[in-house]
Amino acid sequence: MMKTVSREFQIFAKPVGSTCNLNCRYCYYLGKKSLYPDTDHFLMTDDILEEYIIQHIQASTENVINFSWHGGEPLLASIDFYRKVLRLQSAHKPAGKTILNGIQTNGTLINEEWCRFIAQEGFIIGISIDGPAEFHNTCRRAKDKSKTWQQVNRGYQLLKKHGVIPEILCVVNAENVNHPLIIYDFFKQMGAKYITFLPLVEPDSGSSTGVSRDSVPSEEFGYFLSEVFDTWIENDIGEIKIQIFEEAARTAFDQEHTLCIFKINCGGVPVVEHNGDFYSCDHYVNKDYLIGNIMDHSLKYFLESERQKVFGRAKSVKLPRYCIECEVRSMCNGECPKNRFILTPDGETGLNYLCNGYKYFFNHCRPFVEAVAEAWRQ
Repeated sequence: MMKTVSREFQIFAKPVGSTCNLNCRYCYYLGKKSLYPDTDHFLMTDDILEEYIIQHIQASTENVINFSWHGGEPLLASIDFYRKVLRLQSAHKPAGKTILNGIQTNGTLINEEWCRFIAQEGFIIGISIDGPAEFHNTCRRAKDKSKTWQQVNRGYQLLKKHGVIPEILCVVNAENVNHPLIIYDFFKQMGAKYITFLPLVEPDSGSSTGVSRDSVPSEEFGYFLSEVFDTWIENDIGEIKIQIFEEAARTAFDQEHTLCIFKINCGGVPVVEHNGDFYSCDHYVNKDYLIGNIMDHSLKYFLESERQKVFGRAKSVKLPRYCIECEVRSMCNGECPKNRFILTPDGETGLNYLCNGYKYFFNHCRPFVEAVAEAWRQ
């Protein structure tokens, strides 16, 4: 009997495309609407939705099948849309399989009805929060440039009231990076149990630094992570899960990274747009990385296509020698290719803008990781 090959992927499904009720200063997805100039209707239709769900289930080789709904702002699709999602998933779910749904939201549209639905149906929720109001409101603004903190906090607190603890996605930028413990302590006071720190990197060839003014300075990002790590180790290990710390610890057990940016190769986190278009990656949604449409070919076909494999392998193939010889390569693997736009010390192209910061942090946490590895071996 032929053994089924495991196929790991996480598709970012965009039920409303790039449509959003906010206009965050650093959003890289709002402009994707220009890829579809002939339409002003960005809600995924019933036939595309059902085809997507069928193909996603068929492409999955694990017992737990994860759906990830992203945007734009995916809550704009409406509760009825996600009720439809659940009905279709139930109709096509194979026996013995479990289906989980996750939504990444800005949190401003969450109300009692949404909370009841999310709690009842067991949706996993991520909310974007950049810290206390003075930091959150720096970049995360509404269309009319009004501040959004109060709406986001209201949504977060409503979810907690209904027994849902969201994961916090914090974009670390030039402003909040200088206040690591204020940011972390604030999240602890909010009752956070799951935190992801996402560094903001916006290339800008016209800038003296090569990046936008909002982008996080590389070294400061390393210091930020290290300060939070020290506090976490002393007070919160086992109580709060911080994604990058968990990824670093995986190397102690010789485990492959689960986060795409630290994997040796990528290509496992593609996008399916509102109209069924399949793109190689959330950060490469443009015509050069449009592989096809799920109404023409299956997700399995696209995931295993040579174009997608070449895209994924490029991460390791183009890794500079400076990275190959790095003492923390196993923790980083060159991070995300979208950030590889500076030169190595000896002039080779393709070094990650965040290299200095990651190198500082991963060396900072190495003693802990090595101690864990030694205890595990014994």
